[in-house]
Amino acid sequence: MSSIRKIKTTDLELKDRLVAINRVTKVTKGGRTFSFSAIVVVGNDNGIVGYGLGKASEVTTAISKGIEDAKKNLIKVPVINGTIPHQQIAQFGGADVFIAPASHGTGVKAGGAMRAVLESVGIKDCLAKSKGSSNPHNVVKATIAALLQLRDAYSVANERGVSLEKVFKG
Repeated sequence: MSSIRKIKTTDLELKDRLVAINRVTKVTKGGRTFSFSAIVVVGNDNGIVGYGLGKASEVTTAISKGIEDAKKNLIKVPVINGTIPHQQIAQFGGADVFIAPASHGTGVKAGGAMRAVLESVGIKDCLAKSKGSSNPHNVVKATIAALLQLRDAYSVANERGVSLEKVFKG
């Protein structure tokens, strides 16, 4: 299912957000060698988002590598009136995330890594909770997993082979 939602980067106006930078030290016989890893989220504020990891000996190079990696992993997310269609729970590694739709004017109630992903998608109103690990890598991946599982009413009706009215009547 996720392969269907992959997006090409051509003709997209993508904005990038830096989620976290991590300095890594490698101790060798000659001394310490520092390198940096950066996790970056890109999105067009209209339902398309992707994340990437970049590693380099300089921060700016790591960030640019992360942006290039994120552009290779874009997905399409259903956003309806600035919020998500339904509640969703997902986990990756030790990170558990919960996202729920909210009424207009609520804003994005999420912390750190989740906020960067949700705002990059273009979600304006959403309630979110991150439980378990606060590792930004796992939180971003869990949030993307939750967004991948979202389905709008049109796709549900199409899958079931029924009309849109019948989906809402239940």
